[in-house]
Amino acid sequence: MILVKGMQMAPARRNLCRCFIFLWKEVIQMDSLWHENRKMFHEVCHGHYGRKMIISKRTSIQNATQAIEELERALPIHNQNRREIDYLYHYVSGDQPILYRRKEVRPEINNKIVENHAWEITRFMIAQNYGEPIQYVSIGDSKEISEEVEKLNRFMKVRSKDYHDVVLGDWQSSCGTAYKDVWSLKRNEVDDREPMFDMESPDPRYNFIIYSKAKGKPALMSVSIQKDDKDRTIYYCTTKSMVYCICEGKNISERMTINGYGRIRLVEFPNNPRRLSDLELVITIWDGINNVQSNRLDGVEQFVQAFIKFVNCEIDETTFLKMCKIGALKVKTVNPSMPADVSSVSSELNQEQTQTLKDDMYKSALMVLGMPGREQNTGGDTGQAVYLRNGWDFAEQRAKIDEPVTKRAEREFLKIVLNILKTKQQISPKLTIADIDIKITRNKTDNMLVKAQALIYLLERGIHPKIAIQTCDLWGDPEKVYLQSKDYLDAIYKTAAEKQNELEEQQRRSIELASATSKGGDGS
Repeated sequence: MILVKGMQMAPARRNLCRCFIFLWKEVIQMDSLWHENRKMFHEVCHGHYGRKMIISKRTSIQNATQAIEELERALPIHNQNRREIDYLYHYVSGDQPILYRRKEVRPEINNKIVENHAWEITRFMIAQNYGEPIQYVSIGDSKEISEEVEKLNRFMKVRSKDYHDVVLGDWQSSCGTAYKDVWSLKRNEVDDREPMFDMESPDPRYNFIIYSKAKGKPALMSVSIQKDDKDRTIYYCTTKSMVYCICEGKNISERMTINGYGRIRLVEFPNNPRRLSDLELVITIWDGINNVQSNRLDGVEQFVQAFIKFVNCEIDETTFLKMCKIGALKVKTVNPSMPADVSSVSSELNQEQTQTLKDDMYKSALMVLGMPGREQNTGGDTGQAVYLRNGWDFAEQRAKIDEPVTKRAEREFLKIVLNILKTKQQISPKLTIADIDIKITRNKTDNMLVKAQALIYLLERGIHPKIAIQTCDLWGDPEKVYLQSKDYLDAIYKTAAEKQNELEEQQRRSIELASATSKGGDGS
């Protein structure tokens, strides 16, 4: 399309042109993802921390035209989210602003040190939430449901869900949000006894969800950005009923398909309700530590390479270079009232105060993130005392706050999986999301003796074995432990009905024995 200056366009044609130009600009931005994190993060997010939730004014999308309109409205917000995610992603990988700093004074001494604590905190958060595989536990006493839930756990293990959860947790912690996609497989694509579905945790820079303004803000449309064989940007927009393929502002009708799943397959897993990453909460502290450490090394180097000061004596460049080579210098005082002197101009940085500053900044970051400290045991403390003193208990409580956010998204993911498995007749149609509880497990070895004693106490007090096994938190897969131990538990621990029947049987036998004894006494 060629436009001449002063040329007038019809409103509809002008809107189409605007849409085309807008999408074309987005293609350019997609191709320029690789960059250098020269700016500070607050300059990138403009003071609006956390990823923005894209909310539509509609409650449903009926056709391709509406899908294109929603995509056009959503792309500016997604572009900003993508810039922030890309910055944080590369920051964790080590591309941090300190690497591009400039010095005005003595620019030849410019050390650029990155202490990548961003990697440290993301690794810790991933281990805290996904170090052990997420397990599904049945709700209720039905043996059939328990066996189906155990089958579901096996299916997830076959599909390496624990790996995909680690990838998802990496995006969650470092960028504030993550996504999980799940799809069905054909029978000829899987081996015997393998589940007919697969999953992945896609890049959130190329995937996002548009939510409805209706109550509860359900997902309205998911968008996946890809490149075709002609290097054109393609937007796959999935609603509950259709999948639209949009390129250059137009829907490609021959690629448009019906969504046979009946729901949006892409599920968002936000890091927290605000969609804040763990990194951006303390990113200015990490920048400060990098600056302190770089200046610290500059101070050492400047002390070693200090300027030479000549007082009341003159020396040419040749003599000075010769002095530097042999390491000695001879000066002569001409006027006794003005003695000659040669010395270095240096001021050594106080390393102790610098280390104190650095430690204080590091501890402040740990407190904000709810991470445990690194203090050494001074002796005399029990394991539980160290656990409480160093902040491990606080870290556990902070992790539990975000558990409901992950569980809510996991339930949406499970709904899609159950729908696929039921359609493929690989799981009982009786199994519903209401029968499944989600258990996020963490450290199983701490206070093992206390946990074992708690388990024994709960069982002896008549608590249901499955509830006791779940409560004591000794095993990562309590459902499997309960099923495999059920026969042994039934032999040791009786239910109230069984105890009542046993008591009644003992009373009946006692009555029969007393009756037989009395009859024998009368006959004698």
